[in-house]
Amino acid sequence: MMKNRISIYLLLLTVFLSCSEEKKTVEKFVRPVKYQTVGYLGGEKIRTFSGTAQTDKIINLSFRNSGIITQYDIKLGKKVKKGELLAKLDNVQSRLSYEQALTDLNSAASQMNTAKLSLNRVRSLYEKGSSSLSDFEAAKNAYKTAQESHESAKRGVAIQQEQVRYGYLYAPEVGVIAAVMSEIDENVSAGQAVATLNAGNEMEITLGIPESVINGVTTDMIVDVSFTSLSDKNFKAKVTEVSPAVDSNTSTYPIRVTVTNPSDEIKSGMAANVTFDFGDHEADNTVLVVPANAVGEDSNGRFVFLVEDEGGVTKVKKQQVTIGSLTGEGFEIQSGLKEGQKIATAGLQTLLDGQEVRLQ
Repeated sequence: MMKNRISIYLLLLTVFLSCSEEKKTVEKFVRPVKYQTVGYLGGEKIRTFSGTAQTDKIINLSFRNSGIITQYDIKLGKKVKKGELLAKLDNVQSRLSYEQALTDLNSAASQMNTAKLSLNRVRSLYEKGSSSLSDFEAAKNAYKTAQESHESAKRGVAIQQEQVRYGYLYAPEVGVIAAVMSEIDENVSAGQAVATLNAGNEMEITLGIPESVINGVTTDMIVDVSFTSLSDKNFKAKVTEVSPAVDSNTSTYPIRVTVTNPSDEIKSGMAANVTFDFGDHEADNTVLVVPANAVGEDSNGRFVFLVEDEGGVTKVKKQQVTIGSLTGEGFEIQSGLKEGQKIATAGLQTLLDGQEVRLQ
């Protein structure tokens, strides 16, 4: 009996220690770093930025009235034609208002007819001298008022007819349903998006450009586009929109590029890499240059952090350099670096020689 108790105690102790060790396991943090490839002064400067593909015309479909959806012929990926009925509401309130407007129109028509008969009778009496001028004028005014009320009632019927039509949702353009946000029997309000229609014929990439290179981006500029999911294919695109103001949320300048050789394989929402060539290809490729913020200084002199791949692990290596003049593109490098090497461009104060990093 004593042996059994000791065995159970040792087993529980082993489980407890094992759980404690598991709790102490902490996921290793790998510092992200921004980097840039070393190039020549005024030479080829290739920069790649991430963006998202989308059709050039995206329409959020919604009713212009509120009610319960009684018909919903909308499915993901469905191709629709312009003017096709996609959904409709029960329209209870609108139909009641339309019926009330018809009742008001009939009442106004009856009042107008009565006023007209009264005017004809008073006119006949006035022409015979059996009625006064004031009675005749009053009858004319009453008929005019009845006519205006009748016209107003007709406009009211037309308006309520339009309200009933607002309970029907038609496809405004030819396109494909890209998102479905409602279901049949759901109560929706006016303006609430119930689906998204991709109606454009062209494919655009939206992305943000930092202020350091935004002045090098112009409309009609040709760029290269690749997609993570289409790794074996490359596309050409043209810059179509360049924002003059920075986006406060991303601190970048929003731009749009349109793919000039689109494919059905490109879908909205795909991650894209857009490559810009900001280089001056007529420059003399003799002087290496690096950004000023990539150069640090310690007791041994100036240095940069090289980004190197060691057996599948990305690490930074402290590299002493000799710098020359400061140009508009950064420091000239006299020794210590070669063209094509990658260097860290931010957070030098927090990096350590040999530290594992993750490229950002």
